[in-house]
Amino acid sequence: MDRAKPLDNNRIGIFGKGGSGKSTIAVLLAKALAHQEYDVCVLDADSTNVGLHRALGLEDSSMSLLDHFGGMVFSGGAVTCPVDDPTLLPEAELTLDRLPQKYYERSPEGILFLTAGKIGEQGPGAGCDGPVAKIARDLKLIDFGEHPVTLVDFKAGFEDSARGAVTSLDLVVVIVDPTQAAIKMAVDMKAMVREINAGTPPATQHLEFPELAELARRLFRDARIKDVLFVLNKVADKETESYLRQELAKHDIEPLGVIHRDPSVTRAWLRGETIAGEGIAADAAEIVRSLEARVQARTLAPA
Repeated sequence: MDRAKPLDNNRIGIFGKGGSGKSTIAVLLAKALAHQEYDVCVLDADSTNVGLHRALGLEDSSMSLLDHFGGMVFSGGAVTCPVDDPTLLPEAELTLDRLPQKYYERSPEGILFLTAGKIGEQGPGAGCDGPVAKIARDLKLIDFGEHPVTLVDFKAGFEDSARGAVTSLDLVVVIVDPTQAAIKMAVDMKAMVREINAGTPPATQHLEFPELAELARRLFRDARIKDVLFVLNKVADKETESYLRQELAKHDIEPLGVIHRDPSVTRAWLRGETIAGEGIAADAAEIVRSLEARVQARTLAPA
């Protein structure tokens, strides 16, 4: 086996407000990780946004994992919402050879791509997208390479975090664009992860059965979030970067790195093309190096 790399076996969740560019960052980080010889899996867990597969350079998206696991409970299927039913998804930890090929694709860089599910495909009255969050929480693809890293691209906003989808992550990455709303979400996410790591239990008063309430509490107690990190995105100039850093510093937040604004990103999403660009690729590579250094420093720190 090759020598271990700092991010081996990490599940990294990417969060951000609507329009912050989290899916763009997911693509850029996936490509940068692949160039650093990681075996990368991208799980599209955004129930409404489309086009991530094209941004990665794929012509076709894989079939929904909702289908693999039996469909939404709201349509008579097996996958429930983690708020109503925190029960773990059966057989959600699997190797690639146990997953039919129609449920994943590989990008030109060899990045594995999977789709949790899209609410728009479920039809009228299908209910909330909690089942997508449950797949994002529980799916763990194992043994798909020597240096496996999974990136989970969550839906915009805070909802999936509040549902407990963060509890199965190793690292949380929050995307901060130049808006007050993005700064506020960064502060709120930092506080929520701190509360989870401090043992604050989830709300369970709505759960009818005591065993479900205890399971929900256990999942939060067992959360293994090592760190919550922040990436600035769509930064046009030094003045904007300086202002964002100053505002975040008021809450003891130091960004991991910066992705500068690049008009080619907007064109790529409009035309359904691969996201590329030397400048932003270099930004992403620097963020991966900083992420590795942060994780390595944490690993080597005395207990």
